[in-house]
Amino acid sequence: VQLVESGGGMVQPGGSLRLSCAASGFTFSNYDMHWVRHAPGKEPEWVSRINAEGDSTNYADFVKGRFTISRDNAKNTLYLQMDTLKPEDTALYHCARDPYQYSYWGQGTQVTVSS
Repeated sequence: VQLVESGGGMVQPGGSLRLSCAASGFTFSNYDMHWVRHAPGKEPEWVSRINAEGDSTNYADFVKGRFTISRDNAKNTLYLQMDTLKPEDTALYHCARDPYQYSYWGQGTQVTVSS
């Protein structure tokens, strides 16, 4: 299983970023996928889930209405559109095939929200 995130960066509060996760080494279209974030000094937080077909999504309350998860099974790619970003969204964002097993997480992409 290989998951490689990209798209992170530094943005001002209220700004937007779109994260991508390129998947390989498994049949991407067979699995639900997740985004998880980890801020320094805090426990990892589950952010969002999308089912294998891409027609069912779930979000943590703290991102609901601001973040949108999506996937392109033809490209083996998972996305996270993040709008109206807040300083408390600052974290390392990981895509994950299983949010409870670190071995199924990517290395992460850093998102920093600061003025």
